Amino acid sequence: MISITIPIYNEHGAIEALFAKIKEVMDRLGRRYEVIFVNDGSTDGSSVLLNAIASQNPEAKVIHFRRNFGQTAAMMAGFDHALGEVIIPMDGDYQNDPEDIPKMLAKLEEGYDVCSGWRRDRQDNALQRNFPSMMANKLISWISGVKLHDFGCSLKAYRREVVEGVRLYGEMHRFLPIYTRWHGARITEIPVNHFPRRTGHSKYGLERVLKVILDLMVVKFLDRHQQKPMYVFGMCGVLSLFAALIFGIWAIGLLLFAHKPLITTPVPSFCLLSFMTGVLCILMGLLAEMITRTFFESQGKSIYMVKEMRNLEDRSNPRN
Repeated sequence: MISITIPIYNEHGAIEALFAKIKEVMDRLGRRYEVIFVNDGSTDGSSVLLNAIASQNPEAKVIHFRRNFGQTAAMMAGFDHALGEVIIPMDGDYQNDPEDIPKMLAKLEEGYDVCSGWRRDRQDNALQRNFPSMMANKLISWISGVKLHDFGCSLKAYRREVVEGVRLYGEMHRFLPIYTRWHGARITEIPVNHFPRRTGHSKYGLERVLKVILDLMVVKFLDRHQQKPMYVFGMCGVLSLFAALIFGIWAIGLLLFAHKPLITTPVPSFCLLSFMTGVLCILMGLLAEMITRTFFESQGKSIYMVKEMRNLEDRSNPRN
């Protein structure tokens, strides 16, 4: 069976067309499949539409969250309730093309464990999305050692066994290929289609780049040393380190151009204090992440709460 999981947050205008296309592609493929929609607290009528689709299509499953928990939580809920030996997450705004699914399945049949989509021709705002995404992808690839062009593309195909038991928090869904690669998965990448948004507007912006960097630090740290304190401490740490850089440049300028002894000005002290504060904040953030993860995993805590489900009543106890 193929399980296709789709987080939905205020995508009323795209849901019907997306499901119809998925149904067309999968029926043509002739494989058993299910489509799990995870309604992440939508307020635009998406929940009513999803229930209507589920009532007429037994292969359509719906999970309704009690509120908005974020894309990572929605992805994990889909994974938790999926029965397929292959799990394919994709976006609910119909910017991903279901016609790419057979090509991804073909790659898995070649022996790969993960096939990641690469939106080579992105249909997004270049300044707001494309350039920051390109820089973030290069940084992630450099730090993680996983050579992919597009970590942020939701359309991927995973063999079930490589994601079994994986728990993600915060906004770490984009790092799932990194987790699988570090645990021995074979990963490949194929170019996929990317459509302009049909309705609504993007929920992403420039502020996500900093969050990606902070999450990447957490992923690297957790991998080596085995809901979201890192954002608080990390933001403070980055700002403090930036302040230390400014004070450092100021101090060097005073020494070189004003010929003023550093001992006569408090600027070097401010530089050192800002640097130490930044380092301590980041270390506290990493420690808080370890404590948070231990809390969730030791007590079996979930990062989402389900309000109701449709066509999933027989899965009240999802996989752990």
